[in-house]
Amino acid sequence: MDKKNVDYSLYLVTDRELMYGGSIEETVKNAVIGGCGIVQLREKNCPAREFYDIAIKLKKICGELNVPLIINDRVDIAIATDCDGVHIGQKDLPAEIVRKIIGKDKIMGVSASNMEKALEAEKNGADYIGVGAVFSTGTKSDTNPVSKELLGQIKKSVKIPVVAIGGIKKENIEKLYGTGIDGVAVVSAIVSEPDTALAAEKMKKAVQLIL
Repeated sequence: MDKKNVDYSLYLVTDRELMYGGSIEETVKNAVIGGCGIVQLREKNCPAREFYDIAIKLKKICGELNVPLIINDRVDIAIATDCDGVHIGQKDLPAEIVRKIIGKDKIMGVSASNMEKALEAEKNGADYIGVGAVFSTGTKSDTNPVSKELLGQIKKSVKIPVVAIGGIKKENIEKLYGTGIDGVAVVSAIVSEPDTALAAEKMKKAVQLIL
């Protein structure tokens, strides 16, 4: 996977607790078929062995569909499964340390909710920045709201892709028009829908109108 050619426009973040039904493998496969260009496996309350097993299954699926699989937080799982990269938050290991651990060829995403953190992430080797929460979200309770203006300013100030995250749905995505972002990360707008392929397809069309 060439990390320079990643399609960040529709970025799927998993959450088994919010899934409509079926297996996580089925959900992810259908979402990618529907248009998601990158997948992040996010498991906040999962034993390491179970996390590893899920990652191995999803790596196979994502590999066959030629989209990168990113592991949330767990650098050890990302290395153990040889996934395409890792996404870290501000409370995880420092970005410069993670970059040393995973090497230069793996993708590293970093969460940022202000300009200072975004610039720091770029300086410390991030390949993309996840900026949010742009709307209120039920998946994270400790996020700071990011205005449309700040989102646009961050995008203008960094040279790496910026992905908006937080409560993004088809109904509110048009509010991000004009920010210049490279994509949106979504959770419930896809995984909570009965037809994840169709949900992803509709979201992809909505995203293309604002990018």
